Amino acid sequence: MRILVVEDNEVLADGISKAFRFDGHGVDEVHSGNLAIDFLKQEIIDLVILDINLPDISGLEVLRCIRSERMDMPVLMLTARAEQSDKIKGLDAGADDYLTKPFDLDELKARARALLRRRSKEQVNIIQLGDIQFDANARQLKINEQGVELPRKELSLLELLLHRGEQVVSKQQILDHLYGAGSDIEESTVEIYIHRLRKRLAQTRTEIRTLRGMGYCLRLKP
Repeated sequence: MRILVVEDNEVLADGISKAFRFDGHGVDEVHSGNLAIDFLKQEIIDLVILDINLPDISGLEVLRCIRSERMDMPVLMLTARAEQSDKIKGLDAGADDYLTKPFDLDELKARARALLRRRSKEQVNIIQLGDIQFDANARQLKINEQGVELPRKELSLLELLLHRGEQVVSKQQILDHLYGAGSDIEESTVEIYIHRLRKRLAQTRTEIRTLRGMGYCLRLKP
């Protein structure tokens, strides 16, 4: 899953991002409301963690813009305000959940998981390609009906390729998905993950094809 953290406190934003990256999610950070709006108009995000107090426009304004643009990803709002009226304003503006600072990171992660599960239930749960089956809700992979455990990054890469079907996915898109946009991870890292995943899929009817200069896609073997 890909998460956007909108928080002007860069130390806090970095801590949140590291916690979710540790769990295998791709995470992007922006530190103002206008940057958040511009980013969301260009990128596909599964969850937004949005601070209500931002230096340019408020998180509530960002949220109203998101919903007016018919962006339906879940939004979890953060705020230092504890008043009930602020919570009601956020929920009325379209927030899916609300957490008051200071908060426990484990609670934030639990609330995020609940929102992502809810979103997954509204979407296609099972992706099937040949003898590969991926349950997006449970994040469980089966090959020939047998459960298979993969490291987090490899599973996230396979999930991205399965979601794209036969569409080509570039190295940069893979890096954005695994680490978030603007990461300084070398593109050669993608080649390592692709190599590992190919080895795991060697005995299946599905293969990862390379389109030189373009990227990768999943196809059934001839």
